Parts: sequence; C-alpha cells; structure tokens
Amino acid sequence: MKKILWLVNIPLPEASILMGAPPLPYGGWLVNSSKALATVADIQLFIAFPKKNIKGYKMISGQKIEYFAFERIRKRKTNLIENNPHLNQILDNIKPDLVHIHGTEYLHTLAMTNICRTKAIKTIISIQGLLFIVAQHLYASLPAKVIYGFTLRNLLNKDSIYLDKKSFEKSGISEIEALKKTDNVIGRTTWDKANTLQINPQINYYFCNETLRESFYQHQWELKNCERNTIFLTQGQNSFKGLHYIIEALPLILQQFSNTKVYVSGPDITKTNTIKAKLLRTYYGKYIRNRIKKSNLQDYFFFTGVLNEQEICDRYLKTHVFLCPSSIENSPNSLGEAMILGVPSIASYVGGIPDMLEHKKEGFLYQTDAPYMLAYYICKLFSNDEVAIEFSKAARNRAKITHCKDENTRQLLKIYRSLI
Repeated sequence: MKKILWLVNIPLPEASILMGAPPLPYGGWLVNSSKALATVADIQLFIAFPKKNIKGYKMISGQKIEYFAFERIRKRKTNLIENNPHLNQILDNIKPDLVHIHGTEYLHTLAMTNICRTKAIKTIISIQGLLFIVAQHLYASLPAKVIYGFTLRNLLNKDSIYLDKKSFEKSGISEIEALKKTDNVIGRTTWDKANTLQINPQINYYFCNETLRESFYQHQWELKNCERNTIFLTQGQNSFKGLHYIIEALPLILQQFSNTKVYVSGPDITKTNTIKAKLLRTYYGKYIRNRIKKSNLQDYFFFTGVLNEQEICDRYLKTHVFLCPSSIENSPNSLGEAMILGVPSIASYVGGIPDMLEHKKEGFLYQTDAPYMLAYYICKLFSNDEVAIEFSKAARNRAKITHCKDENTRQLLKIYRSLI
C-alpha cells in the first residue's frame, strides 16, 4: 500500500461537512480526482489543508480519505515556513511515500517543501497559477486612477490593485523558492511549462490534465434550450479577470443585438444599496459601477451571486456564449467546464488558453485588450447558429479528451508510481 499525501489550499466538501461547515464552491477539480484515487486498491490517500481557528492540527476521518486540518501560516511567522511543527507532525503520523502539493500560491507550499527536503520525502507540485507572473498582468489596461485608487475596504484589507500587485510579487518569492527546492512538477500548458523551467531548468515536468466537477459530465448544451443573446462570465471581482473589457465591448454588441444580457457569477461588486455593501466595495467595483452607469448599461448586467455546482452548471446551459476575458490564465477550469458542456466559447489569447481551445475551430480567441474584436466575435456567434453549433460539438469532443476522468486518473497514477 502506497501512501500519498495531498496538500491543498481549501477543505474538500467531505471534510467541510465532517467539520460542520457548508462545502465551499471552489476547488471542484480536486473532488472527482480524489474520489477516483481513493478507490485504487494499492493507494491510501491523505489530504491536508489550512483552516481558520485551528491550533496545531486536527485529524478528520472520512469514508475513504483521512483529512488533516492545520493552522494557517501567516506571513509574519517565518519560523513556521522554515520548520513547521504541525506539518512535521502530520508527516510523522502518515509517513507518506509521496507528497503532492496542489498550487504554489500560499506559504504552506514552501513550508511543506522545506520539511520534505529535510526528511528526504519526495514531492511533486501541481501548477495552478503563478502569482509572480499574474502580478505582471493585474493592471489589465486599466487607468492609473483605478490601479492606485482605494476605498476604505481597500485601505483596511490592503487589497487595491496596486497593493495586490505588490502582495503577489512578494508571494512570488516563496513560489520561486518552492519550485527551486522541488524536483518534480505537474503542469497542463506551454505557459506553465515555460515559466517553471525558466525558474528551475533541472525540474522534471510531467503533463496531466485536470478532472472537472461531476455535474459537467452529465449535461450537454443545446442551442434551442439557451437564452438567446446572453453572455456568461464566472468571475468579475479581480481586475485580471477582465470584467471591464466586456463593458467596453457591449455598446458595439448592442448596436446589433439590443436584447443582450451579461450574467456574472459571484458577488455584485457594484452594489451600494446598504451601508455594509458600500463599506465592502473595492475601488475596482466602484470603477465598474461608474463605467456601467456612464454607458447606460445598468439594464444589461446581472450579478448572480455565488453559485453552487449545480446552479453554475444550469447557468452555463442557459447561456448563448461563455466568455473568459482575462488578462492572464493558466488553464481556467471555467473554460473547460464550458467546453465539456458544449457552450460556444470566446476567450482571450493569454497564458495557457491557446493550449485548451483552437481558434475558429472550437471557439474564438481574441487579443485581450481589443474589446472591439471581442464584440465582433460575440456578434458572430449570436448571428450564426451554424458556427455556434459547430464550435459546441468540436469543443465538447476536445474537452471529453482533455478532462477524461479515467485517463487523467491513469496518468496521475503513472506519475506517482514512476516517482515512488
């Protein structure tokens, strides 16, 4: 029996429920993958994650997986990065054959890498995003007043766009150190491979795609069932997710399709109807609100709130066009989910996106800071059902291969066994 320890950034749904908390609507790609691994006869899976209000660590027994919630590592506690006693104890408890670290974004990645080097435990890091690269794209063609502007919330949380860039750059230092201290990484795109090898030319790079959330394998988009002339974005809170680009494109779209609607999942960052909403508003949210109001687009934007797995799947299925307008991405699962459902998709030509979707065959790719081209491609899909259906079929066929649950599990096991 080989013991595999996953280090992840959030509790998986089973762990949340066992701790008496509602499951988080994030990190869905880990769920199906962990379930598949937990059923493999010669693999025993353990999953560790940081948790608020935990001192030391706590063990939680799931049906087939043992979970370990550990104390979060704060930036000021450098001793917990160099020699973390809680992660040390977890490793001593499990004695894993391999530690698989998902993501480089948080300090526990470097902490775990440090301890595993000391204990001579093999590690492999999955590249999700790379903050030190994302930092270079946070400004996303925004005016200086938005980059440097701040609200009370931004001031208290230190999360204006400018301060986020500084924070991402600082986090990037630990990301780079962790990648230099590990011998193995898992990636999915040319973008993450290029950035990883530029940091550590000696690293062993393994390719393995990600498995999506279960609901997205069970449904298929059909043009006749969608709400015509609708656009869906899964995120709008962060500047690099590009919500402001669709605001620039929409007036051009409305010239041809006056009934267009834009749905954005997540909290309404423009809301000001309560004192609490005003206090929680970021300067980027204020900017988005002012841009929408200035262009008289209030009747065309709809924020859905945070959606669970089934709700977001339903929203995809009702959508005419899925849009990913980010200024940087590695391999966004939102685009993968749209493709496997068959929702006609448009995405910016950035990061690893060109490795996921082929332009004019499976969808449209456009220059991220060219909203006029975005408008052109959206109108093209709104006006041409034949192209929309052709893209839907081609993207779905591609995604069935990219996100095949069985194949991705086989590939992950192959990597694990080669290392062990």
